[in-house]
Amino acid sequence: MIAIKIKQKEAVFYVASYPAAELLDKVRFTSRVHDEDRLTMRAKGKELKDDLAHFIAMVEQDEKAFQHSLSRSKVQAMRNFYAKAVSHPPMPGAVLLFTAEKLQFNVLNGDPTVGHLQIPSGKFLVIDGQHRLAALNFYGHTDPDQARSINVPTVIFDGCTENQATELYVMINSAPSRLNKSHMVDLYEKVSWADNDRRFAARIVDLLYDSPDSPLRFRINRLGGRAKQEKWILQSELFAEILRWVKAEWKKAGGQPDGRTAEQYYRMIRDFLKAASEVFEDMWANETYMVCTPIMIKALLRVCADMAAQDAEPEEGRVARWRKKLSPWAGRGHDFQKRGFTKRFEAVGQSARVAKIHRSLARDAGLD
Repeated sequence: MIAIKIKQKEAVFYVASYPAAELLDKVRFTSRVHDEDRLTMRAKGKELKDDLAHFIAMVEQDEKAFQHSLSRSKVQAMRNFYAKAVSHPPMPGAVLLFTAEKLQFNVLNGDPTVGHLQIPSGKFLVIDGQHRLAALNFYGHTDPDQARSINVPTVIFDGCTENQATELYVMINSAPSRLNKSHMVDLYEKVSWADNDRRFAARIVDLLYDSPDSPLRFRINRLGGRAKQEKWILQSELFAEILRWVKAEWKKAGGQPDGRTAEQYYRMIRDFLKAASEVFEDMWANETYMVCTPIMIKALLRVCADMAAQDAEPEEGRVARWRKKLSPWAGRGHDFQKRGFTKRFEAVGQSARVAKIHRSLARDAGLD
């Protein structure tokens, strides 16, 4: 394949024109998915009669992937666009690809920037352009001759790790209109240029989602909540609240939060939520109460930060100690009922309401 070699600082990549039919055979379609969603999505894909929807449901799903899930409506819109595009190119923008293989580049006619680029033995992963390529795949079903005539502009990154590809993906998609906030949190740990406090907070959120002993396990809405299990809070909201706590301690400790690891923070939150759930008893995870809603979880985390500042150690016996301090909450069932909740905690906007609930809960726990 003829390609142009481009060097920017220490990075080298290639630009090439790739025949559509050949390219579609050399790419993998993937999307980021979590264990609780995988089986549900696969089963759903087998039931679908629509070929496009079936294709999307059966896309390779991987816990380590960085791409967001394909949108059926977006692929369909692009498919229709390709059919109508006549006087202008249907794919004017480059598709970004990466392979972990180091590709051989043989200079052509003495020009160091033009040459023959080796085709990888495996398949490319798509950094940017999955929707365009999926639409091209289906356009090939309806108009194969026209589809075969299309050459796709591609930018190829070789010999790089998946984390480097993730960084490129985040840089391209980090505008609010492009990348879901919860998806962004999901990828912070892989992005080398992310602030340390954000990476630290993202790790805590990940532990709260995945750890078997977490009271919030599978209750966090990570990438849209495709699973049937009820979600309590968006990952981006949970992350923002934990980051608020982490930033405060980060500043006090001069860039390292009290020398404690993310696992230690996780265990403090775990123990606090466990103690709170035992105090709330029947109110916990009960739809007629507001206890396990985003606004209450945010307020609870603020109380957790207050309590951790005063009584984090020793870890042994912490749940029992904190349960005793939180015991006054048990008699407040009426306050936390869903009906009339906003009037009882009247405030202008959600931020003010979270602060009001936090003050009320902290006062009862003797944390003024």
